[in-house]
Amino acid sequence: MNNRFIGQSLLGLAILGLIAAGCSKSKSESKDLLLSTMDTTVNPADDFFSYANGLWIKNNPIPAAYSSWGIGNVINDEIYDRLKKINEDALKDGGKVGSNAQKIGDFWYSGMDTVAIERDKFSPLKSDFDRIAKISNVEGVLAEVAYQHTLGIQPLFSMYVGQDQKNSAVMALYLEQGGIGLPDRDYFFNTDARTSKIRKEYQSGYLVNMLRLVGLPTSEAGKIYSLEENLAKASRKLEALRDPYKNYNKMAVADLNRLTPGIDWAKMFPMMKIQKVESVIVGQPEFFKQVAASLKSSSIDTWKSYLTLSLVGEYSSYLHNEINKETFRFYGTVISGAKEQRPRWKRVLGAEEGAMGEVLGQLFVKEFFPAHTKKRYEDMVENVKAAFGERIKKLDWMNDSTKAKAIHKLAKVSKKVGYPNKWKDFSKLTIDRGPYVLNMKRAGEFWYADNISKLGKPVDRSEWGMTPQTYNAYYNPSNNEICLPAAIFTIPGWSDDDIDDAIVYGYAAASTIGHEITHGFDDQGSQYDEKGNLVKWWTPTDEAKFKERTQKIVKQFNGYVVLDSLHVNGEATQGENIADLGGIVIAWDAFTKTKQYKEGKKINGLTPAQRYFLGYALGWLGHHRDEALANQIMTDVHSPAKVRVNGPFSNVDAFYAAFNVKPGNKMYIPENQRVKIW
Repeated sequence: MNNRFIGQSLLGLAILGLIAAGCSKSKSESKDLLLSTMDTTVNPADDFFSYANGLWIKNNPIPAAYSSWGIGNVINDEIYDRLKKINEDALKDGGKVGSNAQKIGDFWYSGMDTVAIERDKFSPLKSDFDRIAKISNVEGVLAEVAYQHTLGIQPLFSMYVGQDQKNSAVMALYLEQGGIGLPDRDYFFNTDARTSKIRKEYQSGYLVNMLRLVGLPTSEAGKIYSLEENLAKASRKLEALRDPYKNYNKMAVADLNRLTPGIDWAKMFPMMKIQKVESVIVGQPEFFKQVAASLKSSSIDTWKSYLTLSLVGEYSSYLHNEINKETFRFYGTVISGAKEQRPRWKRVLGAEEGAMGEVLGQLFVKEFFPAHTKKRYEDMVENVKAAFGERIKKLDWMNDSTKAKAIHKLAKVSKKVGYPNKWKDFSKLTIDRGPYVLNMKRAGEFWYADNISKLGKPVDRSEWGMTPQTYNAYYNPSNNEICLPAAIFTIPGWSDDDIDDAIVYGYAAASTIGHEITHGFDDQGSQYDEKGNLVKWWTPTDEAKFKERTQKIVKQFNGYVVLDSLHVNGEATQGENIADLGGIVIAWDAFTKTKQYKEGKKINGLTPAQRYFLGYALGWLGHHRDEALANQIMTDVHSPAKVRVNGPFSNVDAFYAAFNVKPGNKMYIPENQRVKIW
């Protein structure tokens, strides 16, 4: 993916370069969409990101409600305005009970009904509180863990049904590490001042305050922290999670029982509404050993407190203001740096996206993504694939046998562009004008049941993992496919006809299409064959040469310091860095075949080549608060935006030619030291 892991949020970081409000719409005028963002006082050969985006950043400070602000937020604001109108129209017009219109309107009503939410406080969850309070033994703890999983909450560990990585035609049950309240296991152990402060605030601030708000003894805060700290000790680091072989440990249920003494999974799974399962794929066996140990070492009262906070933490955004504010204070402000919450209507739309985004998507694409736009980007995918194929044929480090398999895999990459051909059925999801939190609770149950129902059934390769209005994209190695939602091509205030090919190939073909295709050939994706199976298809010699080249990009990005003493984690981010570099050089090859490149005419003093690289950089226009940047370094497999521009460009020969980069410039790397992979 371009952005933080696969999700259904509308608030991802910018992926495509899109124009901010107030820019000229004519590519022939002196102030086009590129010139309106550029800081020409910066030497592009020293800091291209600031050269390309500096003026916009200076003129667009981060609003108080956000931890970062960039061109992606401009896109999402327009998407939100469109979705708000859809909701308001549905509320006004009503609809037959069970219809999409009824569900949209009633969801909007319940989310915006703050009077009822403040009046009800925790009362909609009383039965849940009472059930947890009655727990008296470990069996009761496990029963509650199982029940919360059926709500889509994931206490103690993570679980889901997905394609078997070694047999992509089969759906398998996965168990993986999880269950901690801080964003990543390193928050429990890193000793720098920033992380130490967050850790202290989590234990003595957030946990204490949440326990007080739900009426539990605040003395349990330290015990909950110790429980989670033990789980964190047994959790693998971010970079270690990149090895699909080490994180693939298939075992029979009987073997899982032996791994976790005290947990009878044959009883546990039926409580999780999983009736027939013979084997599971365990991501991190050592973590589940700790799960079993923690069940014995922590008191029942501590488990009851942990599970209560698990429930309330999941639903805090849909509850009364006091609990909502505390959750935002810690996760929004302490960890991410935001000064205030977004307007309520935007938060409700975000929740609705997660609950039933495809319902909104059907209306969204009908109005905002016509068929001719869909075809334009489908054609662009084919142009980029063709350019990649030509590049593979010319590689001097790969032998003919591996080349043939790589080209075959590339040819089999399928594309999903704009929106699904078949929409998901939401008839089993009940939405009404009752408590907002109960609508979200039922949505969690719906999505959990939908996921679990896939176990034992044929793989549906037509299913989408994102909604059309999601501003993001992804590559799925198990399907060997790229998914490009409609919103990823949104240009507010501009039509496609107003943007020259150079920019389009930079911000769309390079940063999204080429990027996602390259994920099929990054450090992880390259381990899957054309059918999506985890299998070795490289010759040992070529595999060694590939790893030698990927280690160079790891070393390069390890050297970037982005905040205080925080370096980019080159190992954890290597897949995205490989995809960025691959997308840039592959889309460049495709762009050189266009009429605009061949004619070489300048627009507003910029050559086609310069506009291509500026178009790519525009996709990462924006800035972050320090807290958000530190959180990204510790939890995200994506490098910060500035590094995603300057880092790969320093390896691209065409960039050197376009901007006359010479020895002595800060972005200069000697030619024989530049990273070249695909």
